[in-house]
Amino acid sequence: MKCYNTQSAALEPVHASDDSVSLYVCGITPYDTTHLGHAFTYATADVLVRHLESQSITVRYVQNVTDIDDDILRKAREVGEDWRAVGNRWTAHFIDDMQRLNIRPPDHFPRASDFIPDIVTATGALIERGLAYVSGGSVYYAVGNWPAFGELSHLPRSAMLAVANERGNRPDDPHKRDPLDFVLWQAQAPGEPAWPSPWGPGRPGWHIECSVMSTRLLGPTLDLHAGGSDLVFPHHECEIAQSEPLTGRAPFVRCWVHTAMVEHDGAKMSKSVGNLVMVGDLLQRWPPDALRIYLGRHHYRRSWSHDLDTLADAARVATTLRRAVEVAGGGGETLDASGDQARFTMALNDDLDTPAALSRLETLADAILLAAQRSRDVSSAQAVLRRLAQVFGLVLDAPSVEARVAAGWGMHLARFTPSEGLH
Repeated sequence: MKCYNTQSAALEPVHASDDSVSLYVCGITPYDTTHLGHAFTYATADVLVRHLESQSITVRYVQNVTDIDDDILRKAREVGEDWRAVGNRWTAHFIDDMQRLNIRPPDHFPRASDFIPDIVTATGALIERGLAYVSGGSVYYAVGNWPAFGELSHLPRSAMLAVANERGNRPDDPHKRDPLDFVLWQAQAPGEPAWPSPWGPGRPGWHIECSVMSTRLLGPTLDLHAGGSDLVFPHHECEIAQSEPLTGRAPFVRCWVHTAMVEHDGAKMSKSVGNLVMVGDLLQRWPPDALRIYLGRHHYRRSWSHDLDTLADAARVATTLRRAVEVAGGGGETLDASGDQARFTMALNDDLDTPAALSRLETLADAILLAAQRSRDVSSAQAVLRRLAQVFGLVLDAPSVEARVAAGWGMHLARFTPSEGLH
């Protein structure tokens, strides 16, 4: 299998050591989730994981929860609620959406707040290496001390600041030496939660959270790191700048996989624009298989706009696939599905070409329905169709989502206990 690596701007083979691949996907900041853009990223990761598993490759998958963050604290103030209660409630909502979409749960689903001691240690190590400095009770990464900064995003320094400012950077922070320097440890502000550190009470910066969680759970080098394309800069760029000096290993990530943005009403889907399309609302009208097909019909690297007509057509395809696995054949000539299976696999091996793979599923379903009308034996072709449909997380005629999906997400949900605000 080959995937497009954002860093090299080229298709590269997916590295598998001992038939195992490590994958880290940047998870939600749990407030106002889950919108269609979230679903596109996590459904894409699900197809990637399921496809690799179908090729007998073990995937060690980590997806985080950014539960302590400026956005969470702002949301908690808006609703007059404890920050952890807000995060737990929206995380539970996200898990429910993922279960309903039959998305395979990650093996680890860590919260940033569970890794505060590790984050403090990592921040201290970056200070010792001359890459960070203490100022005003906060700790900042000195971007100018890491010459490779920018090699992932390919942005010239002249363009970096504008992008960073759109995505959480505070250029006018008086404690910074350079407006582009980013916070590793943020000094406590009045009314905010805080943890002890050698530099005073505070909380972690956004970028260091993912560097610590990914390397602690998957090791110093990740085979695959995924997330939305809006995370390329500054978030993922900063992850590299932190992780490589901390581990002493390069590259931090062998292949960066980024999903394109989903648009609605002519703009990128976001809360600030007010154009969110929520998965929960769509699932009130459309079956989960229709939504999975709808998402899969868009290649992960191409931005697209939400369109109800396209979703309706995906629902039609879902009905066709279900009819094809349920139809009764005859005792005549056996329908051979090996060609469709091979082309399906080739499509996903080619930079996760989900539209082409789904086209093969639809072609096979049509062939099964036609062959059944002619009393041919379609049982083996139906088995192939079921197996390939599972790569897209399709339930078809099964009574519920996969047992591993229900059990895995249920295990993660149990960690968000009622005493922490989960209802």
